[in-house]
Amino acid sequence: MQGIRILIVDDEPEAGEILSLRLARRGMTPAYASSGEAALASLQEQPADIVLLDIKMPGMDGLEVLRHIRNKYPDTSVIILSGHADMEAAAKGLELGAFFYLLKPVNLEELCHKIEDACRQKKLETKKG
Repeated sequence: MQGIRILIVDDEPEAGEILSLRLARRGMTPAYASSGEAALASLQEQPADIVLLDIKMPGMDGLEVLRHIRNKYPDTSVIILSGHADMEAAAKGLELGAFFYLLKPVNLEELCHKIEDACRQKKLETKKG
């Protein structure tokens, strides 16, 4: 998982910082955005392989951010992370093109497996295309 570029989007800076540190220790290259607007600006400047996206955020919520990512950055995989067991939001996120949905607090091993799965799927799609 060396060098995988991850953008963490969460309105709780402490959660974003902790996850950034944990992923960096695994060899990934994390970046952090505290809002949907900041996430889209970050993607414009520096593309990401995977976006870890919180759903419940003030301003632009995660589903709206997901719509923008799917339209402007279709090669970027999105994994939704939410502290709210909202199955309706999960279903909507998957319908909009998210790769997977995980509940917070996220199990790091499970998250890393899903990141690997998303990267594997992207490589397969690239070979087919």
